[in-house]
Amino acid sequence: MNEIKSICVFCGSSTGENNIYSEAAKKLGQLFIKEGITLVYGGAKVGLMGIIADEVLTHGGKVIGVIPDFFSDKEIAHNQLSELIYVKSMAERKFILAELSDGFIAMPGGFGTLDELFEMMTSSQLDLHKKPVGLLNVNHFYDALIMQVDKMEAEKFMKPIHRQMLLDDENDSGLLKKMREYQPPSQEKWIRKIKGIEE
Repeated sequence: MNEIKSICVFCGSSTGENNIYSEAAKKLGQLFIKEGITLVYGGAKVGLMGIIADEVLTHGGKVIGVIPDFFSDKEIAHNQLSELIYVKSMAERKFILAELSDGFIAMPGGFGTLDELFEMMTSSQLDLHKKPVGLLNVNHFYDALIMQVDKMEAEKFMKPIHRQMLLDDENDSGLLKKMREYQPPSQEKWIRKIKGIEE
């Protein structure tokens, strides 16, 4: 069973047009409070990002934000967080988010959310970390993405052990349970192969 004290949430800087996404962000924030989990996220006060941060803060939880300093001029940084870390680039942001977190959850979002999600998945595939990564599939938002990932596996662009690294659930409690139970697969043979040292 994985001990998870902090989770990085990737999600939209907008709320979308369906209130179900905002409600899901609030509900996830409430679950973090109940479970004593620190929220780590992108540091903005807008969209789903701001909603989940505000929910955790309102109930006395801890929230750490990481935001590039070039966003400060746009006044989107959340200045009421437990800790707000300014960085120089998006790459540095993702590095710090990963370092601070015991696991990762992607909620609905756009290009930025997918970029962050797949960077964590690629790092896991390359055995650079062994932390659980999950999709919170609110309102079936990620059904098409899950189908695409399954297609990648079926067409032999992805190994089954790597497909199994991406967790998903429509329910936040169910996803957290899967993350706690996650066991990273042994990749020694595959890593040796891509390094060109396969026997």
